[in-house]
Amino acid sequence: MITLDRIGDVFTLTMNAGENRWNTTFVNALDDALNEVEASTGPAALVTLSSSDKFFSNGLDLDWVSNPEAHPNGGDHSVFGGQFMALMGRLITFPMPTLAAINGHAFGAGFMSALCHDIRFMRGDRGFICANEMQLGMRIPNPELALFRHKLPMNVFFETVQLARRWTGPDALQAGIVQQLESLDQLQQAAIEKAQSLAPLATNRANYGGQKESIYGKDAVINRAAGPAHMLKNAKEFHR
Repeated sequence: MITLDRIGDVFTLTMNAGENRWNTTFVNALDDALNEVEASTGPAALVTLSSSDKFFSNGLDLDWVSNPEAHPNGGDHSVFGGQFMALMGRLITFPMPTLAAINGHAFGAGFMSALCHDIRFMRGDRGFICANEMQLGMRIPNPELALFRHKLPMNVFFETVQLARRWTGPDALQAGIVQQLESLDQLQQAAIEKAQSLAPLATNRANYGGQKESIYGKDAVINRAAGPAHMLKNAKEFHR
């Protein structure tokens, strides 16, 4: 389901569950892999990959969601929501550079997980990224809306969450959702090379993760009621 390897200072986390749909078992497997990565010391970075040629992650395991008793391998349905959201919160504040190599479709929760990485590379010739909850008759939970708003420009945010736009690689690059396009056969290597260049930033894990908390965590800097002019003029009040 999850394979973890290390190349130099770069951990590669490969999702190999077909369409990589999210259920409690999948959440726990990825969380366990992150435990191993975080237990390391020194320079490091994380690249998340998929073994599929078509899917990065196709979102929620809808068969399991609709009938968990018929799909017991998906795990305890009652704890999924809280555990999945907590995992996404862990990933967005992970104390080392993280890069998602989006090789194909990333829908719903799959798109959300890619956005929780610091950087996204995407296959340029095939695949869509989409928050398709509206198409499925579902509301996007407020924490997920906040994630999308933090990560995306306002016009891109609205088209993504409200109009369920499907973004191709070139469109996603132009919109600022992803940072680089690659061919399928070059995607993994390009992601690893970029991650290797960023790995020294994680030499001080507390510093790297701590600044992410300032950006995305409780009382996040960009969410404060005071504007930047007031904060600059009264910097001592806002020192951490």
